[in-house]
Amino acid sequence: MLVASWLIGSGGCASVPEAAPAAEAPIAPRIAALVEANRVYPRWADFPRATESLPEPAEVAARVGSLRGTGDSLASEAARIEWTLQDPATFVAEVNSRMDARAMAPLSVQTPEEIEAFAEQTRRRGAAPPPVDRSSPR
Repeated sequence: MLVASWLIGSGGCASVPEAAPAAEAPIAPRIAALVEANRVYPRWADFPRATESLPEPAEVAARVGSLRGTGDSLASEAARIEWTLQDPATFVAEVNSRMDARAMAPLSVQTPEEIEAFAEQTRRRGAAPPPVDRSSPR
């Protein structure tokens, strides 16, 4: 029934057969029992307590201090790196000057005849090889 209303609401034209009423379905009593058994949501008291105790504030402070020290050493290591990329615009111009613009052109730049020749070549390459003659002895 939900699927049918979804199809109608979304403008679909498919027809969904009517489902058997819940009371007539052979599995209806089992479904009703499962629904009734799971109707109540669990309470916080039903969840197990955490077995670990929380760390002491001094331990948290020590961990934070160690992370800050590690971060500082990492920042100093990154500062020592010799960066080779100069100006990004210059780098892009340099890369573009090395590329062959024709090889990077999309297919839409090609003529229809070139596209059809490429498609025919691809079809020929994709043809299956002739079957192997299994009647002759090896």
